[in-house]
Amino acid sequence: MSTSVIEPGTRLAGRYRLEERISDSGGSSLWKAIDEILARAVAVRTFDPEFPRIAEAVTSARSASRLTDPRLTQVFDADDSGESAYIVSEWVAGEPLEGMLSKAPLEPGRAATLLYEASEAISAAHAAGLSHLCLTPRDLVWTTGGTVKILGVATDAVLCDRSSDDSAAEDVRGLGRMLYAALTAHWPGDEDGSALPAAPASDGVPHAPRQVQAGISHGVDSIVCRCLGIGTGEPLATPADLAKALRGVPRTPLPLFAGLGNAPPASPRQTPPRRPAPQQAPPTQPHRQPAPEPPAASHVPPPRARAQRHASPPPPPSTSTRTTPAHSHGGPKRPANPALIGIAAAALTVIVGLGAWALSGTGGDDDPKGGGATDNSQTSAPPKPSVAKLAPQGVSPAERPVGGHVDGAIGKNLASVIDGKPSGSWETQSYADSDFGRYSKGLGVLLDMGKPVKVANVKVYSPVSGGVLQVRVGDSQSPTDLKRLGEQAPNGGEVAFAANPQATGRYVLVWFTKLPGGPFKGRLGEIAVYGAAG
Repeated sequence: MSTSVIEPGTRLAGRYRLEERISDSGGSSLWKAIDEILARAVAVRTFDPEFPRIAEAVTSARSASRLTDPRLTQVFDADDSGESAYIVSEWVAGEPLEGMLSKAPLEPGRAATLLYEASEAISAAHAAGLSHLCLTPRDLVWTTGGTVKILGVATDAVLCDRSSDDSAAEDVRGLGRMLYAALTAHWPGDEDGSALPAAPASDGVPHAPRQVQAGISHGVDSIVCRCLGIGTGEPLATPADLAKALRGVPRTPLPLFAGLGNAPPASPRQTPPRRPAPQQAPPTQPHRQPAPEPPAASHVPPPRARAQRHASPPPPPSTSTRTTPAHSHGGPKRPANPALIGIAAAALTVIVGLGAWALSGTGGDDDPKGGGATDNSQTSAPPKPSVAKLAPQGVSPAERPVGGHVDGAIGKNLASVIDGKPSGSWETQSYADSDFGRYSKGLGVLLDMGKPVKVANVKVYSPVSGGVLQVRVGDSQSPTDLKRLGEQAPNGGEVAFAANPQATGRYVLVWFTKLPGGPFKGRLGEIAVYGAAG
């Protein structure tokens, strides 16, 4: 059976049902499939009968199936005895390093952590006699479960017809290139290895990371240079040597999603709006840190505040001001004081009574002046509309299908987008491209606010980077009938959509009109709607 005639729905070995073709390259195809016996998603690679290295690829996959490090993709099955050869492996859901770097480089501490984990994983493969030889930013994935995964150990080298007399040194160079990319968002390798911008170079030698991106420590910079042969430092010979070197530099713990750093998604640097301290690159930290300095200066004002408090009671200016009118009325003669005090008291009683009557508003039309003053004070108090976080009363899937297609996956975990936690688990299935494989024109969620509300802004947390995220508001449940509030690309963290003027409607739609790449899947963590009741 030729790869060209294999279609979605085809079953291999009576159990692996192919669902979606992810990619084609060099005589083989990668599919998302379902293992119907174990009821789980798997990745299946099929081959054209003319592919020259089928037996070698199946043999390498069987060798990789013996690897036990959880950071290496697990191989479940491999067979070339039937009409169609195939390799079945773990379906890895997450964001590749290349996707994280689409907006900005990672914070150096997190880049070091990711590549430390990757180096240890590749070191475990070398200990078992296997290597990768084709490492790129597409092969390191930060999974939805919060772990590092390395794709393609042993098998990618066969698929790419790659070999090396020194596999350890080749994999060190691959890991070093990935660390370079993580630090700078530039790729120092072959053009076909990554879609990231090429690293600046002189005479074919990449510039050191510190020359490309600020905030990288000398220690991390030196490690990258030793991996890539930049400068005169002693080269690192094995992945184990690289892991040992990275163990000695400052590393930052990774968040639930690498995109939060990062957003990122994106990259971890894209999330500073939510967690500025861990996310911001070192150069910006000194500028944000002094902002809290005024509290330090506030240790000086408190004594002054206390002094002022002590100063105000002793010279009872308030009592003197209150008695001043009595003095002005009574004059300086003491004998007249008792009578005058009585008169003043009577006058004060009348004045207080008149004031209370005017303030109570019972003067009606007889005192339009006073009534007008009272009304103005009452109406001027609440002029500014308050903006508060609104609570949705329900949430449902939203899709604009093409040709009757419905993505059942978007109906799952809907409540997680309004539970107050950014680590929501709503997601679409994976598609072949950013346009939903021509199956849909938009996928997302529809919030029901229960009644028409005035929406001031909508904050959306999405752990992915790239694609187009759009927000609409209105009184219809049909996406196309809602008024568009705005759209922008997710950055691995929180993005805000402001309405100016405020938009009114019962429903708030948040959906992807283009999917982020690698894999092409939309994900939402939390949606917060701010405004006022309509």
